[in-house]
Amino acid sequence: MAEFTLVQVRYFVAAAELGGMTAAARELVVAQSAISSAVANLEKDLGVQLFLRHHARGLSLTPAGARFLAEAREFLAHAGRLAESAHELGAGLTGELTVGCFVTLAPFYVPGLLAAFAGKHPAVRVSVAEGELAGLQQALLVGGCELALMYAIEPAAELEVEPLARVEPYAVLPPGHPLADAGDRTSLEALAGEPMILLDLPHSRDYFRSLFTQSGVEPRIRFRTTSYETVRSMVAAGHGYSILNQRPSTDHTYGGGRVAAVPLDDELPALDLVLARRKDARPTARASAFAEVCRNYIREADSIERKDLLDG
Repeated sequence: MAEFTLVQVRYFVAAAELGGMTAAARELVVAQSAISSAVANLEKDLGVQLFLRHHARGLSLTPAGARFLAEAREFLAHAGRLAESAHELGAGLTGELTVGCFVTLAPFYVPGLLAAFAGKHPAVRVSVAEGELAGLQQALLVGGCELALMYAIEPAAELEVEPLARVEPYAVLPPGHPLADAGDRTSLEALAGEPMILLDLPHSRDYFRSLFTQSGVEPRIRFRTTSYETVRSMVAAGHGYSILNQRPSTDHTYGGGRVAAVPLDDELPALDLVLARRKDARPTARASAFAEVCRNYIREADSIERKDLLDG
């Protein structure tokens, strides 16, 4: 079996990516002779030529070198993860972690999640990127974040989604509405003739409109807003009703009004609340730890919400 060192592989990758020994030496701040010697010894150990040397024109990869480069990059990435894991076994989780969160979910989950995670892993610095579904998916695909808490509405094929909870749609009604009394239920057909305030976010708007299409009715959309709380405040002020999924722990709005959450009789699709990640990306120990905290936190929050709905 061929024997080679991590340094040899690192020097080879640098030379291949930068197109020459001189550029690699400059990038790694080592002597050019060290790069040349390491690459030559690597070729000798492997028994294969990795580079074609061109006088005054640098290097080019042989077909075998190109194949080895792809494997070498993964080898170095795995070595980095191995070193990280070894360090964490002795010193606990450290470093930085960026997670994404759908903008309307953030107020419900981010504060508590950060507190729960910090209680277990205080040395990890977590950054949260809020955004709409398209932006979050793009961030996951390009490495802007490792994980994202979002709804499973048309997830990209490159993403893996882990369901955490199912969130049922419900009607938001103003105080004094005939259907707002405790214990009442309603239907989209009963509400269709009244003005509606639509949460007008990409994908979300299509989901809400699809609920009416499935029920065979057409909503009378009077106002549109991209703000979850503006929807509730508009309802509280008597401008109409709305349909939402996440339910706050209080019926009070920012403006001091109140709304009533009324269950729907319609058989409507719930939204899956999921934790998304790239399928082909091996999670860091930090990301795996955050995912575990997320599962436990949302499982507990979901059970409390279901109990509140039953008690209500």
